[in-house]
Amino acid sequence: MNDLAHAWTPQDCLVAVMIAVSASDETIRTSELVAIERMVNHLPIFAGYDGDRVTIVSQTVFDLFSEEDGLDALFGLVRQNLEERLFETAYAMACDVAAADGTLRESELRLLEEIRYELNIDRLHAAAIERGARARHLTT
Repeated sequence: MNDLAHAWTPQDCLVAVMIAVSASDETIRTSELVAIERMVNHLPIFAGYDGDRVTIVSQTVFDLFSEEDGLDALFGLVRQNLEERLFETAYAMACDVAAADGTLRESELRLLEEIRYELNIDRLHAAAIERGARARHLTT
């Protein structure tokens, strides 16, 4: 793991959670990458964020995923560097990435469940966030 993991910004944490959801099924789809890029480029939480860090954070997530307890380490870094008030934001972004390709795979659903648990997202709030993501990504 590189030194970036010890100096993550809140925005890095949000990117890491999104990348983790995208990579959870071992296939990063174009629609998921576009969703991540769109959020990083347009959401106020990323104002002033250096988009070049996405690549570095992504590599850190991939490195962690290759380790036995990497997911636990990822959640530890996120909890350490992301304010609790942004936990629901992280979950909302994760849901948007998972829904971006129109299909929720079992591995994505399991990781979303783990995110809810690790970030202590209230079940009712999680349901509202999930419903919003589903509504945003419906097709005709």
